[in-house]
Amino acid sequence: MLNRKDFVSSQEVKWCQGCGDFNVLKTMQSVLAKAGKTKHNTVFISGIGCSSRFPYYMDTYGFHTIHGRAPTIATGVKAVNPELDVWVVTGDGDALSIGGNHFIHAIRRNQDIKILLFNNEIYGLTKGQYSPTSAQGCVSKSSPAGSIDYPLRPLTIAAASNASFIARTSDNDPKHMTAVFEAAAKHKGCAVIEILQNCVIFNDKVHEPYNGPKQRKEHLLYLEHNEPMVFGENKALKLSGLTPTVTDDNDNSVLTHDASTGDTSLAYMLANLSYPDFPVPVGIFHQSSRTTYDQLLHSEQQKTLTSSKLMTLLEKDSYVL
Repeated sequence: MLNRKDFVSSQEVKWCQGCGDFNVLKTMQSVLAKAGKTKHNTVFISGIGCSSRFPYYMDTYGFHTIHGRAPTIATGVKAVNPELDVWVVTGDGDALSIGGNHFIHAIRRNQDIKILLFNNEIYGLTKGQYSPTSAQGCVSKSSPAGSIDYPLRPLTIAAASNASFIARTSDNDPKHMTAVFEAAAKHKGCAVIEILQNCVIFNDKVHEPYNGPKQRKEHLLYLEHNEPMVFGENKALKLSGLTPTVTDDNDNSVLTHDASTGDTSLAYMLANLSYPDFPVPVGIFHQSSRTTYDQLLHSEQQKTLTSSKLMTLLEKDSYVL
């Protein structure tokens, strides 16, 4: 059986010292080894950005592709060889700006690929411009007076696109990240995992107010299936009509998390919660089972093959249709 070092490539890792990507890389290598994955059956596909160097550092197959198009390449790879484990590595800029269209359609098809979306709320590789997920007012090299844009929330897009697996984790919590990656690896269908990731150079500690070691207990909502949504010191979530509100954990109407509900409406609500008025949910928002794009494609191919064989037999017997 392989161990983590077997998935470590010989390439020098060229990320900034202290970058959150290092933890993600080490965690993924460990998860693949623990899950019994093989190097020859695993593919990592990336677009453009700091996170997109990921395939170089995995001793597996991989493609470093073009800006925003990693899901497109992954779709082709998985379609021609459905036995492969295909992972897409992308960032908030790569996936949600030029790649937004490809991101959406990869999800709604429910192809059996796993999408790791590194969200540091900044363009790191191109030296610190604000990104689609940057907070309004973000001061950056492209918004020196503060961004006037409203930020995108990646997992609301995943929920609206009917993803069959939606999750969020943090680069500074390897134990939690491991559990999320393991669940995604076992899932059959499109898995979207947002990783709250730190860019130490251009957006340092952007997630620190809620996912820092001293802030987690108070500001992170750890989602557990069939468990009440409680966080902080005796706080919890409930619904007031269709509107989420914060209450205390003794309230009889505290929401219970159901990750396997039939639709993604609960996941959408959770993904749309806005800090600091609400906690930041982490864990598995939604997981459901439905036919994958790969299964449907195989079925269509079998129909075509059967039809072709029938036509050949009829032609041989000189039948006229």
